Amino acid sequence: MTPLAITTPPVASPHAHGGNSVGRTMFRVQLALLPATLYGFWLYGWPSFFLWLLCILSCVGSEALALKLTGSPRIRATLLDGSAALTGWLLAMTLPPWAPWWVAVLGGSIAIVIGKQVFGGVGQNVFNPAMVARVALLVSFPLPLTLWVLPLPMATLPAPDFVAGLRIFLGSLPVPDAITGATLLGHAKTELARGLDLGQALAAAPATSWLGLRPGSFGESAALLILCGGLYLLLTRVITWQAPLGVLAGVAIPAAIGHALDPGRFLGAEVQLLSGALLLGAFFIATDYVTSPNTATGQLIFGLGIGFLTWVIRSFGGYPEGMAFAVLLMNALTPVIDRFVKPRILGRDRRGKPLDQPEKA
Repeated sequence: MTPLAITTPPVASPHAHGGNSVGRTMFRVQLALLPATLYGFWLYGWPSFFLWLLCILSCVGSEALALKLTGSPRIRATLLDGSAALTGWLLAMTLPPWAPWWVAVLGGSIAIVIGKQVFGGVGQNVFNPAMVARVALLVSFPLPLTLWVLPLPMATLPAPDFVAGLRIFLGSLPVPDAITGATLLGHAKTELARGLDLGQALAAAPATSWLGLRPGSFGESAALLILCGGLYLLLTRVITWQAPLGVLAGVAIPAAIGHALDPGRFLGAEVQLLSGALLLGAFFIATDYVTSPNTATGQLIFGLGIGFLTWVIRSFGGYPEGMAFAVLLMNALTPVIDRFVKPRILGRDRRGKPLDQPEKA
């Protein structure tokens, strides 16, 4: 081999492409979300479809505008990789299903511009963009972000048709009070604030179930389908098991202990696992490649931190749901986890010393 062949870049890198890509990964995650999304459309009707669609369009449009303003030469390729569409999809799953149009537009803009593009775009963001938008909307506009409606199979009023659903979404037709209600976590938080025992508070509340017909976010009632989508991602090796297991354990263990010690004050593990965005966060948010640690051990620590912080915020904080806050807090700690939890370099011990180097006396 000549020196030219050794130093020329095209032949100097003995790497093989595994066939994966950003677009392929995004497609698989969207495919995993599809059953839960379709079930949500059946539960909440046309307004939920308009919300989902506008969240995606807002994220894609914001991505295109940001790339155009920064002079990126790869606008088409970036838009077609599906990352912006997935961000909008995940954001819609965490919102009230009948949220007004401006929530979708503003949320998509915040997610892409503030949560992603200001850090440099795909692969550069520190915080999960969908969770950045979710927290910003909740803190800034608590009323529309806590307006929950009953699933249509439970409602006494007929489901809105296409025109009525569009008018509700655009704000020209008010949401009937007869089909609004509190989430299970919100109901428990309110009753505890009134000094009631949780046993009494939850006696008349909708029961927890894997396909819960009760008020909640767009993706909350499809716990079983979210779990199936997460298992699909595990089987296809899009994600690994460490972060999801950490999130579930981080919530379930303290919830079980707290409920055993004081069932009138703390919700049980089953209620915690099947309420809010817990399962969605475990399988679709905490497993984000960019904002989670690089090592398997780091991902387990990361998931445990998200789960435990979610339980703490739900149990002691001012908000009934704590997943988005917990994710952002652990996103900020990801560089710290990566610094202290490193993989062993081939041929070296954990301290970085060569394996064949003798220890000093």
